[in-house]
Amino acid sequence: MAELQTNEGGGKKKGGGSKQKKMSVHVDFTPMVDMNMLLITFFMLCTSLSKPQTMEINMPSNDDKIKTEDRTKVKESQAITLVLSGGDSIFYYTGKPDYNDHNSLKLSSYKASGIRSLLMSRNTEAVSKIDVLKQKKLELKISQKDFTEQVAELKNGKNTPVVIVKASDRATYKNLIDALDEMQICNIGKYVIDKIGPAEFALLKNKKDALKQGNPAK
Repeated sequence: MAELQTNEGGGKKKGGGSKQKKMSVHVDFTPMVDMNMLLITFFMLCTSLSKPQTMEINMPSNDDKIKTEDRTKVKESQAITLVLSGGDSIFYYTGKPDYNDHNSLKLSSYKASGIRSLLMSRNTEAVSKIDVLKQKKLELKISQKDFTEQVAELKNGKNTPVVIVKASDRATYKNLIDALDEMQICNIGKYVIDKIGPAEFALLKNKKDALKQGNPAK
């Protein structure tokens, strides 16, 4: 509530003071409330809420009764094993490693020029075809349903790589999430989180010891 004072007719009060009349000024904010409600309703109707994204992960089975012929078989030429050791470094080997030679374990990083470059190079065909599908989707030449189905088919193609992620006791939750993020960025459709075995522990230790001694990583 504000007060406005006016002087009517230049009159004077007794004692020489000016004769004044007090007027009250009231600001009505009711129209502002109505406008805010209209804006809120407009944005609620026009804004599309982001859908939660899920990631499918295959975990190793603990069932010892599974027969050898029932296990999923992977070609050595298509297998890439990532060994998470903590920090910003990540180790990997392709196919089956030589556990007696630490040089079969390669050192890389989570940078774009690191493990991502390797995965992209091993998944070039699927990546290029998915890029074409993305462009068709932007041009509305294919529907979202067709895009999703065709991308899933390409990711799980016959010649696409299979990535096995193994974390050591020094690996962090962030290391695992970063590795899984690379699966999405590189359009890897076949990947699994597995346990790291004693032989790989020994191989990782020998590799780190060699690096500390100044032997170049190969």
